[in-house]
Amino acid sequence: MLTLVARISAPRFSRQLSTSLISKMKVLPYQARSDNWMYLIIDSSNEAAVVDPYDASKISDAVKEQRVNVTSLITTHHHADHSGGNSKFLSLHPNLKAYAGSTQSPGTNTVVKDGDTFTLGQDITVKCLHTPCHTQDSICFFLEDKKTGQRGVFTGDTLFLAGCGRFFEGTPEEMHAALTKLSNLPEDTVVYNGHEYTKGSAKFGLTIEPDNQHLKELLKKAENDSCTTGKSTIGDEKNWNVFMRLDTPQAKCVVWTEEMVIEISGIMLTERPITDKRLERRKLFR
Repeated sequence: MLTLVARISAPRFSRQLSTSLISKMKVLPYQARSDNWMYLIIDSSNEAAVVDPYDASKISDAVKEQRVNVTSLITTHHHADHSGGNSKFLSLHPNLKAYAGSTQSPGTNTVVKDGDTFTLGQDITVKCLHTPCHTQDSICFFLEDKKTGQRGVFTGDTLFLAGCGRFFEGTPEEMHAALTKLSNLPEDTVVYNGHEYTKGSAKFGLTIEPDNQHLKELLKKAENDSCTTGKSTIGDEKNWNVFMRLDTPQAKCVVWTEEMVIEISGIMLTERPITDKRLERRKLFR
């Protein structure tokens, strides 16, 4: 089995190809705005779903280019940079099943809750995981190809590579519960997140675990790859994501006060990438 470093550097994960690790279920990422990710999921039967189609025209063009039968729209949470293209996409592709955690996401006709399941095409099963904190309607969608057994999870702004989302509508306890739920997924589950924040998240993680070799390798790769989504797994997150490693000695040494959570929320969990200057200005842990 490839290590994370090999997976990220493998030629098959070039921007021209699917970044998915999944053979039967094809997952294609498309960038929106400066750092958002939208996705097109394609089953072996050529049935497809779109995830967070903020740029409706761009993802609609992708549907046409791939010559697939799109049947579903999946929204991870109601924030406009994820759900803002729903209405336009549904006008271009009517009569879809539109799944979300609440009707706050435009066009939703199927509200899902924790544990709900549905199918995509012939082979893909989808399980809904309610992960409230970033928003109270945040849903992570866990997909499994029943033929190959390979898996992926679409985490929106709950889980990023080496990071997590800002606590807009929830508490630290809720985020911890959400990340614990995700950490219990099979370790080979591929992570598809909502933003390309990997470089900043890795830099932040190294302020807490400066000797974490996994984080160092991730940062090196992120500095040379503008598309890291779909190239790591839940198992990898357990190796480098400080918010999923709160039982490590380094994390236990940090006094996680309310003030620190607020400060962290302003640095690492922001909706914009961390800059070196901002990180240097807020050395919380040394």
